Amino acid sequence: QGQLRESGGGSVQAGGSLRLTCEASIHPDNRGNNRYAMGWFRQGTGKEREFVAAISANGEALRYSDSVKGRFTISRDDSKNLVFLQMDSLKPEDTDVFYCAARNSPLVRTHIQSFDFWGQGTQVTVSS
Repeated sequence: QGQLRESGGGSVQAGGSLRLTCEASIHPDNRGNNRYAMGWFRQGTGKEREFVAAISANGEALRYSDSVKGRFTISRDDSKNLVFLQMDSLKPEDTDVFYCAARNSPLVRTHIQSFDFWGQGTQVTVSS
């Protein structure tokens, strides 16, 4: 239960874009995944994991960290059990491992301890 798998990371030059995808398999038979709020977090080497973006189960409530607001967009496609993070105007300081997370509640939250399931992460590298 609670399997999340990220993809879409890679290397890009500053100012470029990447779209991360999280394939969610939370509910045992994949039904009911749309009851879970989802989020993206990031972690640099030697740093603590920090919040990036979150979306409520119904997709209506969105939250972003100040550092990515206006540049990143979170969305979800529950028909395919996917969550996306569109990252535009990337900066070298966006270089991190990005993690998908799910919380066992429909309500959006930003605190790391509010999330119950985690993926393995995908590396994003932005060169200047």
